[in-house]
Amino acid sequence: MAGVVTGATGVAASQLVASLLSVRESPLVAVAEVAIRATPGPLASRAIEVLGSSAKPLLVGTIVVALLAFFAVAGWLWARRTWASVLLWVGLGAVGLGAVALRNGTAPSETLPVLTGVAVWLVAMQVFAWVLAEPAPSADEPSSDEPVADAPGRRGFLAAVATVGLLGACSGVTAQFLERRKAAVLDRRRLLRIPGVTQRTTPARARIGVPGVTPWRTENDNFYLIHTALAVPAIDPANWRLRIHGMVDREIVLTFDQLIARNLQEEWMTLNCVSNEVGGQLVGNAWWSGVMTRDLLREAGPLPGADAVLQTSDDGWTCSTPLDAMTDDRGAMIAVAMNGEPLPLEHGFPARTIVPGLYGYTSACKWVVDLEVTRFSDVQSYWTERGWAEQAPVRLASRIDVPRSGDEVPSGRLAVAGVAWQQTVGISEVQVSVDGGAWTPGRIASPSTDDTWVQWAADVRVEPGEHRVRVRAVSKAGEVQTGVERNPLPDGASGWHEVSFTAVDDDPL
Repeated sequence: MAGVVTGATGVAASQLVASLLSVRESPLVAVAEVAIRATPGPLASRAIEVLGSSAKPLLVGTIVVALLAFFAVAGWLWARRTWASVLLWVGLGAVGLGAVALRNGTAPSETLPVLTGVAVWLVAMQVFAWVLAEPAPSADEPSSDEPVADAPGRRGFLAAVATVGLLGACSGVTAQFLERRKAAVLDRRRLLRIPGVTQRTTPARARIGVPGVTPWRTENDNFYLIHTALAVPAIDPANWRLRIHGMVDREIVLTFDQLIARNLQEEWMTLNCVSNEVGGQLVGNAWWSGVMTRDLLREAGPLPGADAVLQTSDDGWTCSTPLDAMTDDRGAMIAVAMNGEPLPLEHGFPARTIVPGLYGYTSACKWVVDLEVTRFSDVQSYWTERGWAEQAPVRLASRIDVPRSGDEVPSGRLAVAGVAWQQTVGISEVQVSVDGGAWTPGRIASPSTDDTWVQWAADVRVEPGEHRVRVRAVSKAGEVQTGVERNPLPDGASGWHEVSFTAVDDDPL
């Protein structure tokens, strides 16, 4: 009990110090993020596929249970082998220090929460040892094996548990109170008005008009979320800075106000995660507002030989992006708004990068704070260190939304519909095949850009019974989507999406 109470109090104290010092993440979160970063690429991809948004809470829960077990063991050891208990407490602290130190740009002050937690552990355990220590019986006092319910040691222990526990609870409550700074950032975001940001509804020509097909515009709350941060950064725009440096003629540092004072442009763009399986949902389309990276990088003046930009997030995550992709005319931007409003915190507020035509792990840096112009041969980024490809253009892909697998549909004429995409290239045709038959062309909507997905639909006839329908797309470059099935690792999944359904006779009589 002493070990568990002591351990929890130390964690609460470290969280309090982290909040006081405005450290983004507590040691517990830092350890969890290191665990995420240490996860092999295939296992991480599988976890995203199977667990989705539950993966992070499960990881944190596992770490908490493991810590409680370590705390209990350390407490048990204190009265038996104090040196072993001290080593265990210090070892746990060393793990926390290592996790914090592995973050990019860690300041010395960020180690103080861990050191505070270790100090609380050792002091609290010594307090318990003093309380539980009982003087040896004198020679003229017979010893007794009978337990004494009101022994001072027991009363003192319970009082110590209550005191230490209260201190821990107060620390935790105070830390939560200090978390209100996140609420303050949310208020700043709510009140923020960015000149030049407009609302835009779905263009009429982008809609195919089939009920059940995925909306062409993805609302912010429905946009997929994939990132490694357990504690989403809460950055006040007044404190945000973007540094552009490395192999450039001149280094540039921009404040948020300086960024949004530049020429703001707006584009429809579809983003998709490399972990998206064939037919998966890790893809979305939004109206983005921001400043073109080509303008910023041209101003910095990349030096000859540079071919990459190493992007770094406030949480230390990195991605390496081809310099050409951030300086050509494809519309890569430092985005500050999504669907006509400032970026949600979870999507990178106050600023993030978007590069059409590349999977997010090589291009889409949320909470971006640093752009280093460099060479691919000189750097590795978060996912490339884990076995993913260095460069990963988006693969030609398509998905069936209507009907869905397992549906029962009326026999006869059936509308099959969905979405298809290959950003920066565009879709020229979508074809479907029923039960392995010939490929039949469908019709596609006509958005005014090739940087987004397109809705498509095809009319087929089905007899009563079980059926299977497949889809493939043809790009504007003439590429026909391959049916070769590949897993997402190392540079994106491939294959034809198919669904199975049952057609029933509407009028069996």
